[in-house]
Amino acid sequence: MIHIFLLDDHPTLRVGLRLLIAQAPDMCIVGEAGDAETARAALEAAPPDVLVLDCQLPGEDGISMARWVRRRELPTRILAFSSFADDAYVYPMIQAGAAGYLLKDELPGVIVQAIRCVAQGQGYFSPPIAARLAAWVQEGRPDGLTGREVEVLRLVAQGATNKEIALHLGISEHTVQFHVGNLLRKLGLRGRVEAAVWAREHGL
Repeated sequence: MIHIFLLDDHPTLRVGLRLLIAQAPDMCIVGEAGDAETARAALEAAPPDVLVLDCQLPGEDGISMARWVRRRELPTRILAFSSFADDAYVYPMIQAGAAGYLLKDELPGVIVQAIRCVAQGQGYFSPPIAARLAAWVQEGRPDGLTGREVEVLRLVAQGATNKEIALHLGISEHTVQFHVGNLLRKLGLRGRVEAAVWAREHGL
């Protein structure tokens, strides 16, 4: 059973999601809130499998909430659920640890599928968001690095540990170590500090 927490400040939308998820035999809502402050205690007391998280919330926004979930190392995967496809929302939310980013105009079946994918450790992105992610990776692929290596390098530059990178990207720590080793070799660098400096100097 996939346990889901809804964090969105629109009660009507939460009602709609509850009715939709109630029809899925492998899912259940374990909690909901309209603001980050209310949600924190519930998330820590009983971390859900998936947090469906609105980007815009009263007070603390969804991006800050996603960062909090990552800092607390909760075993919860985040599905951003937003009306906005702007880079100002998408990029920070992905950086903050969201495993998926779904636009609110998606069909009900797509919403259910996205929750399942995120719960299973996969990513899920609405087509406009997936196109933006592909463009970012293509634009920032220096010196023969793969798209995944660029993602890892950016997180290294932000000071993320291997465990945090693994959590953010939905991969194992062993795989992160493999990518870090490869990118250091390709760039001719001796460690994470040099990698962070290199990334900043090259605008990553």
